[in-house]
Amino acid sequence: MSAPLQSVFHPAGPDAAIITQLTWVLFGGGALIFAGVMALTALSLRRSGRPVSPRWWILGAGVAFPVVVLSALLVWSTWRSTELSPQTSRGAMSIGVTAKMWWWEVRYHDPVSGREFAGANEIRIPVGKPVYLGLTSTDVIHSLWVPALNGKMDTVPGRVNGLRLQADKPGIYRGQCAEYCGEQHARMALHVVALPQDEFDRWLSSEAQPAREPTSPLLVRGRAAFLEQRCQACHTIRGVAEGARLGPDLTHVGGRTHIGAGTLRNHRGTLAGWIADPQAIKPGVRMPAALDIDGPTLNALAAYLEHLK
Repeated sequence: MSAPLQSVFHPAGPDAAIITQLTWVLFGGGALIFAGVMALTALSLRRSGRPVSPRWWILGAGVAFPVVVLSALLVWSTWRSTELSPQTSRGAMSIGVTAKMWWWEVRYHDPVSGREFAGANEIRIPVGKPVYLGLTSTDVIHSLWVPALNGKMDTVPGRVNGLRLQADKPGIYRGQCAEYCGEQHARMALHVVALPQDEFDRWLSSEAQPAREPTSPLLVRGRAAFLEQRCQACHTIRGVAEGARLGPDLTHVGGRTHIGAGTLRNHRGTLAGWIADPQAIKPGVRMPAALDIDGPTLNALAAYLEHLK
């Protein structure tokens, strides 16, 4: 899988391509106007003849030029904007996204089994298919922005806003909270993983299943540690402990690319470090440190979580 892409200048979806075109026109037009103004400034400093009447500068450069340029820009940008996808769930797969301080809950519906299940900080979508994100928040206003796929959309407590995404090629596209929301706003990221349709279907079917059973004594000890440490007070692992939604659903946490809302790459070492002292990694996060856990138990718990794919 390719490295995460977070760039408005490398669009990977139809809406992002239109936004990028608008961006380049604004940048290019602004650069040309700036160059023209600098050229006129230099010319005015070198000329020694009779200056042009200020009236003509005001009427030409101050009135006529802005009216013509801005009118043309308004007509062209309005025409291009009408080609953006409507923000509707009609004809698109629907995924629920709830913003929380400072992570993202992602809820799917498996059409085969009828199950609804949750993930966190990662949205998987099929390549070439429109996906409708129903966005809301449980605390303050956040904003979801995946630059390579579309523009920004606010998540507002008490209401649902819609945003359509479509990826034209497989890859990982990094998104970010784009509305200041507190101490860890800068580390409230997520990743959109675009998969070929058959691979996505297999992933969706697998993700809807309960957690895998431990296959070794180390993993059995890790599952026991999860319960002994009272992790189920905040986290759900389907088939082990269910119902909690204060923290991310961990049923298939080992299959995610990152933990901590994009803060760390996901592997056993980072899982152990996060469990031991998340405040050292992401100050202000609402997960307490596991200060009373010994090394072997911490390793077993991290191994168990890594095994949940």
